[in-house]
Formats: sequence, C-alpha cells, structure tokens
Amino acid sequence: MAKGHRSQIKRERNANKDTRPSAKLSYARVSVQKACFVLDAIRGKDVTTALGILEYNPRYASSLIKKLLESAIANAENNNGMNAENLYIAECYANKGPTMKRIRPRAQGRAYRIEKRMSHITIVLDER
Repeated sequence: MAKGHRSQIKRERNANKDTRPSAKLSYARVSVQKACFVLDAIRGKDVTTALGILEYNPRYASSLIKKLLESAIANAENNNGMNAENLYIAECYANKGPTMKRIRPRAQGRAYRIEKRMSHITIVLDER
C-alpha cells in the first residue's frame, strides 16, 4: 500500500488516539469567557473536590459543567474500568461555538445587534 493511502492514514491516526476518558458538551448556551471562569477553578483537581466546587458555585456554567463532569466520570468507570477515587481533571477547556445574531430595536428606528454566544466544553480525566 502507498504511504499516503487513505486507509493507512486512518490506521495511523487511530493508533495515536487518546485513550483517556472524556466528555464533551457541544453548543452550550454560555460564552467561552464565562465557562472558563468555572473551568479554571476545577482544572487539575481530583473529581470529588471538583464536584464540591461546582455544587456551590453560583455561576450558571457550573451546573452545565457539573453534569458534564459526572458524565466523564461515568465514562471512565464504564468504558475504561477506572476507579472514581483515583481520577483527576487532566484537561478542561471551552472552545468557541457558533453565535446567534439577534436584533434589539433602539431609538429613532435603529437596530443594535445582540450576539448570543455558544461554546463547546470538553473535560478529559486521568488516573493518578
């Protein structure tokens, strides 16, 4: 088979695939900036501490991220056979998603644009 053959490229890409358990929330109706405030608070912590932080964090994004973290823990236990006590948050980040554009009527017939931003939030766990 040729070096650049599609099946060989796919085979090499799948061999280098990350096997750490993760969970991704796409099109979350929260801006990246607001999600990152919460993600920065839990990055590098073990999962029980992170769940405690998210439980009492007043921000809206914390409820979304708490649900996502619970999903990542379930993925680790069921798919990878890992123990929940040994898990910690190896990576967590929010990427920019699409933006909904809305119009806000203003004085004298003008229209201002409102941008309702979305984000894609990812949490990757690992064992200590």
